[in-house]
Amino acid sequence: MRYAYVAYVGRFEPFHLGHLSVIRRALDEAPRVIVLIGSAQAPRSARNPWTFEERAVMIRAALGPDAGRLILRPLVDHLYNETAWIADVQDSVAGAIAEDGGAVNASVALIGHEKDASSYYLRAFPQWALIDVDQTAMLSATDLRRHLFADDPGALRLLEANVPGPVLGMIQAFRTTEAYGRVADEFAHVEAYKAAWSVAPYAPTFVTADAVVVHSGHVLLVKRKAQPGKGLWALPGGFVNPRETVLDAALRELREETRLKLPAPVLRGGLKAQGVFDHPDRSLRGRTITHAFHFEFPAGPLPAVRGGDDAARARWTPVAEARRMRGALFEDHFHILEHFLGAA
Repeated sequence: MRYAYVAYVGRFEPFHLGHLSVIRRALDEAPRVIVLIGSAQAPRSARNPWTFEERAVMIRAALGPDAGRLILRPLVDHLYNETAWIADVQDSVAGAIAEDGGAVNASVALIGHEKDASSYYLRAFPQWALIDVDQTAMLSATDLRRHLFADDPGALRLLEANVPGPVLGMIQAFRTTEAYGRVADEFAHVEAYKAAWSVAPYAPTFVTADAVVVHSGHVLLVKRKAQPGKGLWALPGGFVNPRETVLDAALRELREETRLKLPAPVLRGGLKAQGVFDHPDRSLRGRTITHAFHFEFPAGPLPAVRGGDDAARARWTPVAEARRMRGALFEDHFHILEHFLGAA
């Protein structure tokens, strides 16, 4: 074997035969394989149906006796801080080696397939050798998720042909759960939303505005009433109307969704910062660019709020608590909070 460890990064939503082939190749190259499971702690969604723990079980079940040679570790997303994500990968690999009793200078390789622009990260770790593997001819994880939510009998057969047997059993069991029902409902909503725009001559770009309102060490959050993200917590916000500025849109949505009684001049006077958040994959609905506005007010009694319009609830959440809500916040709203309020 050429290396002491091989690292493999992926989301594995779901773990399929192509992933299994890569791990088998990695096991030929090193006695131990470190599998970093991405989008850990992300809320369940049509894009991320399974938790880190569920995907770890998938991988171990698929590998059978060889599962003992794997080191599985969670890897969280940093949509707007690539350096932080790279540092997390480096720390996770170093931590896995240390826990395994490996040498500090152990030889490490990174394995993967340079399929498209999404594979750029393979070149972000020049300290490690790169093992570029051929892609297995099969359906992608994106296609498999579409079949996961399909009702036709052929969908299950396509899943069966593309995932290891133990993973298929987990998928079948998942389809009977309440969690599956929620993400399947979200998937159907998003598909209908996209279909409504399918006749547009160009792929649409949507513009939204969000408000990050901090008062006395608390941030104002709302609970989403409808799909996508039904039941998740979010920043007050929504789509920009044709005849308003993005700041006006943020203030309007804030009043509609929280009934916050602070006058507009007071809110404008509390504006501390603003930013544009435009990761191409930030929204399941399509290309959606949001402008977020950070308002901050000094210590004092928290103003009364209540849910309205698209919000089932509104509440003041301690900032320390909000910074731990990675798995409960809609789309990239955790990352927006992280940008303005710092990491936990």
